[in-house]
Amino acid sequence: MIPRSADLASDVLVHTYDDMFNPPGLTNFLGTAQVDHDVVAIRSVNFPPYSHGDTITGQLYVDGRLARSYGGTVEVVWRPDCVIRSTTVDGLDLRTTTACAPGRPAVVVQLEVSGAPGRSVHLSLALDSTATRSGSGWLKPEPPSEVNTLSVVDNRVVGTGESGSAVCIQGLDVPSTVDRAMLEATVVLDEAGRGRLSYVHVLAGTLEEATEHFDVCVADVPAVISVAESMWDVAIADAFDPSSDGFSGSLPVLETSNEALRKLYWWGVLGVIWFRRDNPASVLGRTYDTLMPRYWQTTTFIWDYSLSSLTHALLDPEPMRKHIEHWIELDTHKHFGTEWLTGGPVGYWYSVNDFAMTRLVRDYVRFTGDEAFLDVSVGPKPVTEHVHDWATAWRGLRGEHALADYGGIDNLLECVSSYVHEVASFNAANVWCLRVAAELADRSGDADRAALLRKEASEQAGHVNELYVEGKGFWHARQPDGSLVPVRHCYDFNIIGTTIPDDLSESQCAEMVSFFQRELQTPTWMRALSPYDADAAFSVRPDHQWNGAYPAWPADAGRALFALGRGDVLLDWLPGLAKSANQGPCGQAHFVEEAQPAMAGGARKSPPQFPYLIDWSCSSSGAWVSLALEGVFGIEVALDGTVTANPQVTALDPNARLTGLRVGSQTYDVTADGLV
Repeated sequence: MIPRSADLASDVLVHTYDDMFNPPGLTNFLGTAQVDHDVVAIRSVNFPPYSHGDTITGQLYVDGRLARSYGGTVEVVWRPDCVIRSTTVDGLDLRTTTACAPGRPAVVVQLEVSGAPGRSVHLSLALDSTATRSGSGWLKPEPPSEVNTLSVVDNRVVGTGESGSAVCIQGLDVPSTVDRAMLEATVVLDEAGRGRLSYVHVLAGTLEEATEHFDVCVADVPAVISVAESMWDVAIADAFDPSSDGFSGSLPVLETSNEALRKLYWWGVLGVIWFRRDNPASVLGRTYDTLMPRYWQTTTFIWDYSLSSLTHALLDPEPMRKHIEHWIELDTHKHFGTEWLTGGPVGYWYSVNDFAMTRLVRDYVRFTGDEAFLDVSVGPKPVTEHVHDWATAWRGLRGEHALADYGGIDNLLECVSSYVHEVASFNAANVWCLRVAAELADRSGDADRAALLRKEASEQAGHVNELYVEGKGFWHARQPDGSLVPVRHCYDFNIIGTTIPDDLSESQCAEMVSFFQRELQTPTWMRALSPYDADAAFSVRPDHQWNGAYPAWPADAGRALFALGRGDVLLDWLPGLAKSANQGPCGQAHFVEEAQPAMAGGARKSPPQFPYLIDWSCSSSGAWVSLALEGVFGIEVALDGTVTANPQVTALDPNARLTGLRVGSQTYDVTADGLV
């Protein structure tokens, strides 16, 4: 089955003002917007190169009173194409549908009012504008903004800054007036007790351009909303259609009666499509953002992109190759990603980069069959030599010990102060990278280099095992002075489990799984850090701490469980995990149940405000596709394109089937019995 927008809708999410609630986002592949806590307000309206920062606008007043001040609940349903919000205020039922206008830098909100027939309702929207266009790349988490002056043109509110670089127009599709940035209209409910109006918000470079977009949208807001649904239905269908022009590849179709497996697979697929950007301002062509709708717009992080590496390789390999080449040219030891308005680097070095780049190249080649890419020169050397450099870069990071020192907190998990220096995860990843480089050396006919790389990999695996806490299932981080600090973090479990499981003893595998079940796993999510860890008091940022986890961590933990011989633990966990998919695409982090009550039965998305600083969605959700394909269906694809499968899906659904798995020029179907 191929889903439509309606099939991917969230459950009804209920919140009150300023709850621990992260309001949903929207995109039309040009830019993004976020709904706010009442039924009309929107924020974070940004269509690069034009930006509005995180400004809130369109806050609703009903008969002169701020709607959110009534203190009632707001019900929210997210869909890919729109967000539907509803509440009851002073005897009135209010319902809105919010969408980004397809192909335009605009957001529309249709408001429907129900109450006593003949009632006259005075509706007002408090408007704000901080429109601007930055002369450089967006290099900070928050998009640029500047103070605007508001003026009235034809009963529309126009916002412009001193720079004159951008224009915002806001207005209604019914007769209205403006009083001190308050957009006002009166609606008289008809004999059925119903009335409506629509609000339009446009962000552009000039008044003329903004007016053209505004006029088209305001003329028929219901049509804009309808076209948004059609656009999203097509985009979703294109993801599974190898003959479509929507993507340069396609994903296999999952046929299953198991709701949890289907929901989590769709969750992963949607969470990558969601970040596609086809904005003409991009110097890189099609890109995939990492976070939205509040932080780091226009930035692609190498780490997050690599966590969805398999998904990108299947779905859209052409921009994947372009990004790999671009990152190589910019030197991945000097940034954590790139910004697509300029193509320039962003941020400082992330310790994961060598592992991430190796994984990206390997996945691209093995799923596309484009082995010739390995011989393409990027900069002064072919790609295969860059892979060798990444696989051996750890040698230059050694101090007095055999393992690499991966630096301080900012190079690693940012909010776990003890997870620094000689961490087990990336040193295990080095073992895996050395073996990938050995495969490439064999391909080039250099058997001596391959043998040396494999020998070095085995030696390093032994040194990684020196960090193991005997009998406990977790690992130490060695400090520069040689001291060993125990760190009970999921990242060691995930990376060691997925990169060097064959270098572990049976007792280590069993102890690691026991540790995971005892201290990290929860019914619907997981903790990134054990609450028994001494560093659990350091931070409450839930992507890497005790109170929650980043969205790729449960998926990668699932793959680790399969690799460690306990796929049954993951299969039993799936129904609980699927409940966390009831809120729209993966959040940048979800809380565990002890930290915050469940939302729609699953792990609640963490909020954006300080001290949590978590965005509503994150592109690493493609890790759930990897879990379904490589974990549940047991698919393995070698560098030369050889495909094998050892499915574990029978316990979930003996009739489950993947159709149309593309590997090179071949397509495969996979059932509970294996390849067809």
